[in-house]
Amino acid sequence: MKAVIFDLDGVICFTDKYHYIAWKKLADKNGIYFDEDINNRLRGVSRMASLDIILEKATKQYTEEEKEYMAAEKNATYVELLKEMSPADLSEEVKITLESLRTRGYKLAIGSSSKNTKMILNQLGLADFFDAISDGTNITKSKPDPEVFLKAAEFLGETPENCLVVEDAKAGIQAAFDGGFESAGLGEATEHPNVTYKMDSFKDLLDICK
Repeated sequence: MKAVIFDLDGVICFTDKYHYIAWKKLADKNGIYFDEDINNRLRGVSRMASLDIILEKATKQYTEEEKEYMAAEKNATYVELLKEMSPADLSEEVKITLESLRTRGYKLAIGSSSKNTKMILNQLGLADFFDAISDGTNITKSKPDPEVFLKAAEFLGETPENCLVVEDAKAGIQAAFDGGFESAGLGEATEHPNVTYKMDSFKDLLDICK
């Protein structure tokens, strides 16, 4: 194993609360039912695919133009909320683990469906830390399609067989499996039948990547 590819939300940092607030504001404005269970279905899913899930509860049909506007409105709210983030939101456990992996010679990359990845990394003080970033700005398919991880491996100059994917969502584990990657799961990702390693905490990576 030569490289580690990390999902962002729920792995490196936790922006779920900002996503929830932004989607809830949009749903409430349009009279659409939205709760934590629906929000959990959005993990690892692209913005437009997330909106389609939310609109399952809508009582009217929306045009593609209306959906584009709604997605943009949600993102504007989310981006404003992200401005509250700072390096203090990066846990010591994550920081120490990442630095240890770097010292051990591993290439490190981000593989996230979010189009706000670079902004989030900048807010966390990690703008220049990773060797490669594959995100929503350079992919056409969201997880469980493996494109985002395949792009990350390509950017690192490595094959999937030499990379470990770290995920907290089942869709991400499926993407890793379909792309030929080994995977390390946190949270609900540990329940996926194809996860390679099950972790209780982020620092468990140091036992996997020796």
